[in-house]
Amino acid sequence: MTIDRSASIATRPFGRHREPVSMIGLGGGHLVRASVSETDAVNLIRTAIDEGITFLDTAWDYGDGASERRFGKALAGRRDGVFLMTKVCARDRRTALAQLEESLRRLQTDHVDLWQFHECNYDNDPDWLSAPGGALEAGLIAKETGKTRYLGFTGHKSPHILRAMLDIDYPWDSCQLPINVFDSLYRSFQREVLPELNRRGIASLGMKSLGGDGQFITAAGLSPEECRRYALSQPITTLVCGVQTLDNLAQDLAIARNFVPMSTNEQAALRERVRREATDGRHEWFKSTNFFDSQYHRDQHGFPAHAAVPR
Repeated sequence: MTIDRSASIATRPFGRHREPVSMIGLGGGHLVRASVSETDAVNLIRTAIDEGITFLDTAWDYGDGASERRFGKALAGRRDGVFLMTKVCARDRRTALAQLEESLRRLQTDHVDLWQFHECNYDNDPDWLSAPGGALEAGLIAKETGKTRYLGFTGHKSPHILRAMLDIDYPWDSCQLPINVFDSLYRSFQREVLPELNRRGIASLGMKSLGGDGQFITAAGLSPEECRRYALSQPITTLVCGVQTLDNLAQDLAIARNFVPMSTNEQAALRERVRREATDGRHEWFKSTNFFDSQYHRDQHGFPAHAAVPR
């Protein structure tokens, strides 16, 4: 791995709060994949921080808690220099508060900067979260007690569900959503949700810029730079990047440090290149299949164990 330190990583404001965060963030889901040991993960996290990545992403359910534990070990002595986010899976107040306490213990901290309601992928998630005794009440308690500074939500299944989340009477701080060139042509979060986030000053956290499993590269033939650069050229706060090796990290650091926004014409040309394969969702498995749907949430909603996409 060779890291070019000739340029720094730019920051962008965290929505209306204006607090700066790095334009790329480190995703915690990839750090618990089978190929990544705990030692490797801790080293990746520490290297990312040392190289200027301040936005850190994880979740209560990643690797049955292993992701949060790995972040906790890596952040020893470094907590004050980062913007730490984790996600909660529960939809009721009591369980959500219990998951928050577990997350804080694993992360070895007394607070997170951002707590997000994870995987709002089901049409009734907004109703469950905002009902009396719902998890949103846990979020309000977490803010009142200083255990989180901000509240947000995530989703990757359909824009209409995130729009329903936005209809809840709460001044959301953030929303994490797929942002990529394929999304622009199929059930588009970029077209249907992102403009409203920016109108309200809600921090927009991009994800799935390579597809979640790299399929935009391996199956669709795009380059990592094309994919990351397209996503970063959208009006988003940060782009969460999943890495599994130091070489992956060096690649994304170079893309961020050398970033020049794609022109309108460049973006249009890239969309035309992928149009035929983009409009049926074949590469956006997180929308068109259940491949990326957490089993916790499938159980929560009474769905059977999911079948993976044939590989």
